[in-house]
Amino acid sequence: MRIVFMGTPDFSVTVLDALVQAGHEIACVYTQPPRPAGRGQAERPTPVHARANDLGLPVRHPKTLRDADAQAAFAALDADVAVVVAYGLILPQAVLDAPRKGCLNIHASLLPRWRGAAPIQRAIMAGDAETGVCIMQMEAGLDTGPVLLRRAIQIGETETAGALHDRLAAVGAEAIIAALNALDHLTPEPQPEASVTYAAKIDKAEARVDWTEPAQQIDRKIRGLSPFPGAWTMIGGKRVKLIGSRLAQGSGDAGRVLDGLTIACGQDAVEITEVQPEGKPRMAVEAYLRGARIAPSVFIGE
Repeated sequence: MRIVFMGTPDFSVTVLDALVQAGHEIACVYTQPPRPAGRGQAERPTPVHARANDLGLPVRHPKTLRDADAQAAFAALDADVAVVVAYGLILPQAVLDAPRKGCLNIHASLLPRWRGAAPIQRAIMAGDAETGVCIMQMEAGLDTGPVLLRRAIQIGETETAGALHDRLAAVGAEAIIAALNALDHLTPEPQPEASVTYAAKIDKAEARVDWTEPAQQIDRKIRGLSPFPGAWTMIGGKRVKLIGSRLAQGSGDAGRVLDGLTIACGQDAVEITEVQPEGKPRMAVEAYLRGARIAPSVFIGE
């Protein structure tokens, strides 16, 4: 098929590669504009932009698709279908209607659960046993369109959002290829409104760990916010991101170190397995403890 691809982060790159490898014609790649990044604040292209350049594909990065010129330029691409994955701009009706077979969105949840911006993180933080990918026929609402195809996977007991992200990207790539191959034979299934939940954008203010919460809730927060933005706590007066964790045996006053970096919570305990001290790279807890020398029974988080 002749495809317009619309995506921005690393999650989208996996899908773009799969479309190219499957032999589809990429008429154009749409992505977010380059943004200042790093110490020098030089403009940096998005991961999709960089990959499209590597593949020799034409790239557009309009700030909006709401003006008539942008919509006319999109329609002139004469696409069979648009494939949209984590693009970051609202598609107006004129854009949704332009491709002959419409616009297909790859969404990283089992819709209608976790519509919105952060479905991977919210699934882990809520303690969901499974999640997945849906191929959805796009319409004007936020992730409201009928589902053409879905793939479910189990969430691991110690899986982080970063690890789940990578697995879902691969699932999404396989699913969109399958959907495109069978597009004329798929039956759109409307989403049941009674089951809708929303995956609100992650607010950095919610990343600080409250050790008075139950261990299960804290463990889910740490894994759901790993690696970015990263749940964090104060240890010895310094801010430390908590990158990996698992539930552990033990109890005590909330925030007390029981052993190594196993921390008593409001109920039960959590063992921290990987950290990132402020201004330093990620490291296993064993390496961190060799330098931090945290004594058992001290309190953290204050």
